[in-house]
Amino acid sequence: MKENYSEFLGRFEKRLHCLFHSESNINELSVNRGLPAEIWDGIMELKPLSVAIPEEFAGRGTQVKECLGILAAASYESLPLSLTFGINIALFLEPFAKYGQEGMKNYVFSRFLEGQAMGGLMITEPDFGSDALNMRTFYTQEQDSYRLKGTKHWQGLTGMAEFWLVAARKQLADGELARDIDFFVTDNNKEGQKIHVEHYFNNLGLYMIPYGLNTIDIEVPAEQKLLQHSTGIKMMLDILHRSRLQFPGMGMGFIKRMLDEALAHCTSRKVGAQKLLELDSVQYQLSRIQSSYSLCSGMCARSTAISGIDHDLATKGLEANSMKALVTDLMQEAAQICVQLSGSSGYKIDHVAGRGIVDSRPFQIFEGSNEMLYTQIAEIVVKQMKKEKQSNLGVFLQTLEQTKLIGDRFAKLLDFTLPEGMVQRQLIVLGKVIARLITLQYVFEMSAKGFRSDLYENSFKHMQMDIRKLLSDFSNVNNATPIVEYQEASNWMDFI
Repeated sequence: MKENYSEFLGRFEKRLHCLFHSESNINELSVNRGLPAEIWDGIMELKPLSVAIPEEFAGRGTQVKECLGILAAASYESLPLSLTFGINIALFLEPFAKYGQEGMKNYVFSRFLEGQAMGGLMITEPDFGSDALNMRTFYTQEQDSYRLKGTKHWQGLTGMAEFWLVAARKQLADGELARDIDFFVTDNNKEGQKIHVEHYFNNLGLYMIPYGLNTIDIEVPAEQKLLQHSTGIKMMLDILHRSRLQFPGMGMGFIKRMLDEALAHCTSRKVGAQKLLELDSVQYQLSRIQSSYSLCSGMCARSTAISGIDHDLATKGLEANSMKALVTDLMQEAAQICVQLSGSSGYKIDHVAGRGIVDSRPFQIFEGSNEMLYTQIAEIVVKQMKKEKQSNLGVFLQTLEQTKLIGDRFAKLLDFTLPEGMVQRQLIVLGKVIARLITLQYVFEMSAKGFRSDLYENSFKHMQMDIRKLLSDFSNVNNATPIVEYQEASNWMDFI
């Protein structure tokens, strides 16, 4: 009989706390590369990844709520640990559960449950980062197998994962590569399938997770090819959007930890006769983190409703990009504020907030840089507005499904016509505005179900303030561009 989830999660949280605060010191562990084997064993013996394995294979059933709960519990203690789970869950186990061939599933899932195996996803290449459609890793079909060749880099868990989902394009008869993309499961335990690590990167932060450059020259049986439901590109979008929709799980525990640490410090620390908590500026900064906590809570609730593997997320770019981009910006801001409030003690690599600045920073870059995602958010909305022949942003957002419940409260602020020919820096700003409205609606919907109204109202105040500032940037475009050959007549010593 499956253990009650609250009990399962509670045991996991207690074990993590014990491992990181009693049996060892997470602040010391986090400054070293990797984790000791006994720590990994202590974490994995609780089978946290069972949340992303179907019940018919002895898992807990791939319920989004349970996956996000595990990610949040991990990120409260260690953001790199949560990312490790996120990679396994969203970039291997869920895609494999949805698209993997049945003949492989029992073997692979049992390796995760009994052998503490891990898995990841290989898409990014040295010359093709976000431009995945032009990747050069290719495959050729043999009698009953596929031959894969190429180079991949910056895959989390490089050299550590047993299983990989490798993206590749089919090599055609003329030597050119097909436009569509396919995915293959590789097993490092099998002869001829081991992916060679050329070298490891000396990554800044996230020390627990190895990254590196991989060379692929392997052959896999036909049963290890993922089965498309339509096209490979749509399958890739479904995988990436589902992953982005689970970023709030990693953000949830991390932001809560920053809030708890900052509140505890400001409650106990005194400046003269006053507690830090009594200072107006400090109250503002704490309320910023608390607003992020509420927004992330709303994202988790929405993700639970729409991101299960039974949903096709290929067309959910608006919400997936909004969640990923905004929650990672909020994570970085929360860490920055916590360090500022903590004073000099926060500026240490063994302080949870100081470490948090470095560890949360790449979240704004990987799986689509936030500038790119905000641009795409704006482009999706602008395209839909043109389709509906509506040019007034405020009017349109009162009809858009993802913003219509709160659109009226921003109608006056957004009562303007979008200009033609917007430059990218305007689109990025517009995307930031839309992402805030979309995620604020999630909190509004929760408040209707009993979520604290004062937390919602504080979030509203901060989002309203953010949007006012962003609209100033939008309407007063700074058109400065870099002067590449700037050296001539620019040395200050020549002008004294």
